Amino acid sequence: MTLRADHVAGAAAVAAGAIVLSLSGDLPLGSLSFPGAGMWPKLLCGALILFGLALAIRPQNGEPVAAIDWGDLAHAARVMALTAVAVALYARLGFILSMGLLLASLVALERRSIVSAALYGAGVSVATYALFSFVLKSPLERGLLGF
Repeated sequence: MTLRADHVAGAAAVAAGAIVLSLSGDLPLGSLSFPGAGMWPKLLCGALILFGLALAIRPQNGEPVAAIDWGDLAHAARVMALTAVAVALYARLGFILSMGLLLASLVALERRSIVSAALYGAGVSVATYALFSFVLKSPLERGLLGF
């Protein structure tokens, strides 16, 4: 049997779901009438594991792993590095600054103008912060500047 991209992607999805599920063990599950902070992460991890297993067990159109073009690996590594930096700085900088800088960096990485990248990063992070803080009443991390 040939190892296919679907096998690898499915196994990666199962591994990611299992890791996040194990890390969200401290969060309370709650009940259906009053869900706790851990309900959605656990449900999503379960779905990720289930779909990952389905993909790994029964690959349909995946090409053999040996035939995959790895030309985008450098781009993927840059995206993951930027995301890791944003996660590391999240508690210190807060939601708006860390997510705004992440989004602006990702847009700039796609060779867009710096001005449009900055406007996009600022607009989306402020709008998301407003949605979660004011509409959904869900507190987000406040950073150096107090927002």
